[in-house]
Amino acid sequence: MEKRLAVTPGEPSGVGPELMYHLSTLEFADTQLVIIASKELIQKRTALFNQNVVIDDYDKDNFVPQRKGHLCVLDVPLNDESVPGVLNGKNASYVLKTLDIASDKSQSGEFSGIITGPISKAVIADTGLEFTGHTEYFQERTGTNKVVMMLGCDELNVALATTHLPLNKVSEAITEELLTEIVTILNHDLKTKFGIDNPCIISAGLNPHAGEYGHLGMEEIETIIPTFEKLRKEGINIIGPLPADTMFQKKYIEKADAFLTMYHDQGLPVLKYVGFDKGYNTTLGLPYIRTSVDHGTAMDLAGTTRADPGSLFAAVNLAVFMANARR
Repeated sequence: MEKRLAVTPGEPSGVGPELMYHLSTLEFADTQLVIIASKELIQKRTALFNQNVVIDDYDKDNFVPQRKGHLCVLDVPLNDESVPGVLNGKNASYVLKTLDIASDKSQSGEFSGIITGPISKAVIADTGLEFTGHTEYFQERTGTNKVVMMLGCDELNVALATTHLPLNKVSEAITEELLTEIVTILNHDLKTKFGIDNPCIISAGLNPHAGEYGHLGMEEIETIIPTFEKLRKEGINIIGPLPADTMFQKKYIEKADAFLTMYHDQGLPVLKYVGFDKGYNTTLGLPYIRTSVDHGTAMDLAGTTRADPGSLFAAVNLAVFMANARR
């Protein structure tokens, strides 16, 4: 089945645009990668590699699978000049425009989903535009009630019950309603976007030793355990809550299709230790596939051609896998 995936390079002065060169080393039989960005910008940054890369214009009516030596670009002109390593707030709305086009065309079915490059949240926020990140932006753009952030690599996937939340706010956020929404979405998308018939989800508790029977916190007894029991009765295969410090053992990694952690820094340090240069990020719950690199704009590397494409390849391969597995 023919599939199109949008690729947004992100911040024009970061490493995203030059990482697009590495897409020209890929070849897929039935998947077209379409870069939504300034064609002039992509030409300039790929030229840094001194390789002959052909930049093709995107044509909705002409499906051309990704070929080596070629990049397909849907041209979105920059607002102002972009210099590698130098942020320019005048291009903030350009970045959002590329996201809008990618989201709208994915929601309409023209694309199967989006692969996003790194953005600078600060440069967008400094212009007065309200922006907290790709995840929240796509959620609002599509009118999606709830989404789940899941990061992963070849060895494991880690989903988050809460994301960018101060630690002193996490406990009050862990409610039956939240956990039910998160686990239901996670279970649903592992089935429909990953093609797993009966996903196994293994969850951490909130407190040290998963509360130690109430001696180290009551959230497990009062909220997490009762909620998981209800979800199991509904047919969801969820194990836990387990102590987070012993959950990432080989026997659990081999069994889990995804781990669930209660807050950002509970599971992501483990994931990034295992697969920092090959990690990906995906947003579950959206009406389309969305994967992302698992790194920032790397302004110090912009324009040097030294940025590692490992995470980009992981995000692309995941998106292609999900598009093929989608039910």
